[in-house]
Amino acid sequence: MSPSEQSFLIFGSPLIEQAEIDEVLACMESSWLGTGPRVAKFESDFAAYNALPATRVAALNSCTAALHVSMVAAGLEAGSEVITTPLTFCATANAIIHAGLTPVLADVDASTQCIDPAAIEAAITPRTSAILPVHFAGRPCDMDAIMAIANKHGLAVIEDCAHAIETEYHGRKAGTFGDFGCFSFYATKNITTGEGGMIVGRDEALIARARVLALHGMSKDAWHRFGDKGYKHYQVVECGFKYNMMDLQAAIGIHQLARVESSWQRREAIWRRYMDAFAGLPIGLPAPVEADARHAYHLFTLLIEEGRCGISRDAFLEAMNASRIGNGVHYLSLAEHPYYQQRFGWRPEQWPQAMRIGRATVSLPLSPKLSDADVGRVISATRHALPRS
Repeated sequence: MSPSEQSFLIFGSPLIEQAEIDEVLACMESSWLGTGPRVAKFESDFAAYNALPATRVAALNSCTAALHVSMVAAGLEAGSEVITTPLTFCATANAIIHAGLTPVLADVDASTQCIDPAAIEAAITPRTSAILPVHFAGRPCDMDAIMAIANKHGLAVIEDCAHAIETEYHGRKAGTFGDFGCFSFYATKNITTGEGGMIVGRDEALIARARVLALHGMSKDAWHRFGDKGYKHYQVVECGFKYNMMDLQAAIGIHQLARVESSWQRREAIWRRYMDAFAGLPIGLPAPVEADARHAYHLFTLLIEEGRCGISRDAFLEAMNASRIGNGVHYLSLAEHPYYQQRFGWRPEQWPQAMRIGRATVSLPLSPKLSDADVGRVISATRHALPRS
């Protein structure tokens, strides 16, 4: 069968099973669509997965919202600086800006592609108030070094765990090291609710504040105002946001979370098949998983450098698309984007590792929905696209 006759293999297509579909229908039939009992169950289940009490988690409508609310709840000084990585989605920097803070970039480690602790230390100024590490692709950052820096300088730590639901570092779950951990349940993530996010934290009072901030600053959510125990009056205690998760979203997430380990095992198997298939090719492969760490296997990234591969990254993307294989780019360095260049004067050359990686990186499909035949198609198309393979 020619590529044009094959179905298009969508990048990041989630595995949705009958349990999610039935739960969504039950949610709709219950007439309780907004924040309610299914959100509460999802929060409780997610807390249990992370060995936390339910009072230390809060479900929101996105990881971006979680990052924003975390910084507001932390009470960081307006205009102060938050150090983060240039190799991340724009939401990381945008959340810092929306919180009234200033993003400062620290370059990544060339091998792990996570933020380099030495670069964090070098970026600290008297105006620094927090560090926002991103567990890139599901690989944990060096949290021992990052927490040592934070403690030394009295800085808050907010972990961006959008890629890192299953990630562990030295036996601890990602997101449980800093003041807050922020997770994503976007459509392409390891657990999806379509759109959605979660905050975890070590201070119950700050999580309680984050929960209030996430729903207009009101003292009670709709479930507690309109439930069968009678109407409950509320008070607006802060100027909050509209960031709450709906039961319709949680209905999907409850069953996605129940399968988190089997889904992780399938992605690990695909990851290992890719690593075996591409060994020896003139491309950059992900670094081995560090000892005493657990990789979430969220992204499988290749480095396609024209001088080594004989094809540019963008030409490779076009060749894969012609083979009906969807790919991603995670990520162009933040400093490549016009908005940040104009607002902050950033130039990609200031963070050379992120610039090099961002201009060469490609993410291959990595989803438990992929069949063995699908994985074979990806491998074949990748080899075919490389003139020097």
